[in-house]
Amino acid sequence: MEQAGVGVSRELSRHRLDLLEDTHEIGLRVRRRDRGDGGFQFDQFFEEILVERIHGPSVAFYDRKTSLQGGEKNGFESSGGSEECIAMVKRMRQRDEGPILGIECGGTRTRAVLWDEGASCLERKEFGPGNYQLLEPAELTELFATIGGAFPTPKAVGVGMAGIRTANDRGRVREAMARVWPGVRQYVTDDLETILAGVELPSEAPWSRVVVISGTGSCCFGRGADGQEVKVGGWGQRLGDQAGAYGISVAALRWTTQELDYRGKVAVLLQDFVRELRLRTVDRISDWAARASKGEMARLAPLVFTRARQGDPIAKRVIHEAADGLVNDALACVRRLGRRAPVQIILTGGCFQNQPAYLRRVRGGLRRRLRDGEIVLAQGIGPEGAARLAALRGRVVAKPVKRKTRSLDVNGGLPQSTALSPTERRHPGSHDLDRLSVGEGIAMMLREDRGLPSAIGAEAEKIERVIRWTVRAFRGGGRLIYFGAGTSGRLGVLDASECPPTFRTEPERVQGCIAGGLPALWRSIEGAEDRFEGGRDDVERHSVGANDVVVGIAASGRTPYVWGALGAAKAVGAKTVLLCFNPHLKFPRGMKPGTVICPEIGPEILTGSTRLKAGTATKMILNMITTLSMVQCGKVIQNLMIDLNPSNLKLRERAVRILQQLTRCSEGTAAQALQAESWVVKKAFRRLQGSPQGRDQRN
Repeated sequence: MEQAGVGVSRELSRHRLDLLEDTHEIGLRVRRRDRGDGGFQFDQFFEEILVERIHGPSVAFYDRKTSLQGGEKNGFESSGGSEECIAMVKRMRQRDEGPILGIECGGTRTRAVLWDEGASCLERKEFGPGNYQLLEPAELTELFATIGGAFPTPKAVGVGMAGIRTANDRGRVREAMARVWPGVRQYVTDDLETILAGVELPSEAPWSRVVVISGTGSCCFGRGADGQEVKVGGWGQRLGDQAGAYGISVAALRWTTQELDYRGKVAVLLQDFVRELRLRTVDRISDWAARASKGEMARLAPLVFTRARQGDPIAKRVIHEAADGLVNDALACVRRLGRRAPVQIILTGGCFQNQPAYLRRVRGGLRRRLRDGEIVLAQGIGPEGAARLAALRGRVVAKPVKRKTRSLDVNGGLPQSTALSPTERRHPGSHDLDRLSVGEGIAMMLREDRGLPSAIGAEAEKIERVIRWTVRAFRGGGRLIYFGAGTSGRLGVLDASECPPTFRTEPERVQGCIAGGLPALWRSIEGAEDRFEGGRDDVERHSVGANDVVVGIAASGRTPYVWGALGAAKAVGAKTVLLCFNPHLKFPRGMKPGTVICPEIGPEILTGSTRLKAGTATKMILNMITTLSMVQCGKVIQNLMIDLNPSNLKLRERAVRILQQLTRCSEGTAAQALQAESWVVKKAFRRLQGSPQGRDQRN
C-alpha cells in the first residue's frame, strides 16, 4: 500500500478486523521515521495500527502502543493515495459479513449470544453444563452440535470454557468446534479471559485486573498491566472450589453431619437437605453424596444461603468462611501481580448474582483491604467477551488436527473381518431358547461355559507374554491400562478397581477406561464406542508412555474407540494388546498390536449378547493378567494376599488370619502387630518374622 509522501510496507503480518465497534483494527508491520518537516517516513516496526472510522477520502492511523499507555495519540493524516486503503478495509468487511457467536461454558449451564456486526444482540440461549473437565469428547461435540443447531451459521465463534487448562485442552475444543462449524473462524480460551474481554477499563491508563468467580466453582485470575498472569484456585472440586456453590454445599454437609456426630442433633439445615433430596432417612445422605455430580451437589447451595439469611449459625458460618476465603484468594492475586498500577476487580458468577448478602460480604472485605482501584460486578458478560475475542483473534481451523497415528483412519485403522464375527452369529443349538424351561436354559448356559477354559488355554502363551510385559511395567514404574466399550469397558474398570484393596496398589497402577466415561458404567452413551478420537484422547489424557501396557478389549475386535486407543498407545511406544473373540481379523500393515489374545469361544446362545460367554472369558483372562502379575511382584506369599488393604472389618479379620497362618502366632499377637504397623500386612509380617515370639511360634 503506497500513499503520497508516506511509504507503508505492503507486507501484512496479520489481518485483524474488529467488527463489533466503529474502530477497526488491522495488524500491519510498519516502519516510521520523523522527516523533520512535519511528515513521517516509516522505519521503526509496530505490531498494531488502529484504522479509525473511515470518513470520505482520508484515513487516520494511530500508534496503538502509545494510546494504551495513556499518552496523546501519535497520529498522522494521509490523503491523496488513501483510496486503496479504504478499498482494502471495505473488502475485509465484506469478507467478514455475518453474525458472531459467543459461548460461555460453565459447570451448571452454557450460555450463548449471537451478535450482529454492530454489536447488537440478536439472540440469547442457554444449554446444559459445559465444564471441560467433566465432559467426554463425544459429549463436548454433542454440546456444540446442539448450540450450532439453535443458531444460524456465524462468521466467527468464540468459546470461553471452564476447566480448560492446557494447550492440548484448547486443541481438543477446537477440533470439536471444527466438526460443527467447519471453515468458521474460532477462538478458544478459558472462562476467565472472556470476562476480561467483556469488561471495559475505567481509563486508558495501565490497570491490573483480577477476575473473581463464584459460580458452581470458584477461582481468581489476574492479569497485570505488564501482561503477567496469575491464577489462584480453579483446581476443581477435589482440591478447590470452596467458595462456589459446590464447595458451600460440601462444607454445609460436613458441618451438619459433624453436629449430628458430636451432639446427636439433626441440624435444621441437614433436615432441609434430606427433604430436598427426598431421602427416607438422614443416614442416606452419605450414599447420595458419594454418587452426586458436581452440579447436583451445587444445587444444595441455595438452601444454605436461605438458612443463613434466617440466622442459622451453621449456614452463616459456611457462607462467611467461603466469602472470606474468596477475598483472601483475590488479594493473593493482587499481591502476586504487584502494586505498580491501580487494580480493577471484577466479580462474576451465580453466587454474586443471586445472593446479595454474599456479594456484600465479599465486596466489603475487598474494599477494606484494597486501598486503590475499583470493584465491578459483571454478570452475563462472558458470552459477549467470547464474541469480541472471536472477532479480534479468531482463526479458521478447517478440519480436526491430524495426529501422528493411523487410528483415526476408518478404513486403514480398523481391521477387516474376513467372515462374520462369531460374536454376531446365531448359535445353532439355541434357536428354541424362548421355549426352554428355566432349568433347561440354565443347563444350556452351563454347557456353553464349560468350553471356555480350553479355549482360553489355547491362548496361554500369549497371556503369559502379556503378564511378563505387565510385571516389567510395574517394576519400572509403568501401568496396566484397559480400554473398552460397553461390557468390555465395564469389565476392565471392574478388574482395575479390585487391585487397590486386594494388592494395596496405587489406584493409578491398574486403570480402566470406558468409552463415554464414568456415566457409561451404568447407562449407554450413544455413539461413544464409534469414536476413534475418544480412545485417542483418553490415551493422551492418561499420559500413556513407553513404560505402560495398554489392553484393548473388544469382543468383535473392531470397536473404533478401542482402536483409537491402541493406535495412539502404539505411537508413543507402549506395549499393546488386543483381547477379542473374532479369529477372522485381518490387520492393516503396521497396525497389528504387539499381542492378540483371541480365544475361539463360538457364538452366544443369545445372539450378539457378548456379556455372556465373551464377558465371562474376558473376566477370566483379566483375572489371570492382574493376579499373576501381582504374584510375580511379591504381593502374594504362598496363596495369601500379603499386601491386601484391610479397609473394612471383614478384611481386617482376614489380615489377622493371614498373619496367623504365616507365622503361627496367636490372634492377639497378629492384631497387635497389625495395629503397630498401621494395618500394613506385609510390614506386620516382617515384624513378626524378626521377633523372638514369631520365630518361636513358627518353630
